[in-house]
Amino acid sequence: MATDYDAPRRNESDETSEDSLEELKARRNEAQSAVVDIDESDTAESFELPGADLSGEELVVKVIPKQADEFTCSVCFLVQHRSRLSSDTAGKLVCVDCA
Repeated sequence: MATDYDAPRRNESDETSEDSLEELKARRNEAQSAVVDIDESDTAESFELPGADLSGEELVVKVIPKQADEFTCSVCFLVQHRSRLSSDTAGKLVCVDCA
């Protein structure tokens, strides 16, 4: 189908004002589909339920100490790189996000 790029564009409000009630009902029925897309990778095992017993789970995290080129923001208490330092007032280091 050829498109006339010089023609004025129509908004959805323009289209709905010109459509009949029967056309709108037909579009609504076409838009509603009884087919449900199910991703096979989504199984009940991938969902974490609130209050689930996670006592058997073990979390392994490697903790890296604060480096020489990092600082701890005195507002949000996150470790940031020195390039994110906004102000150093009376020994209180503040990151760009909190400034």
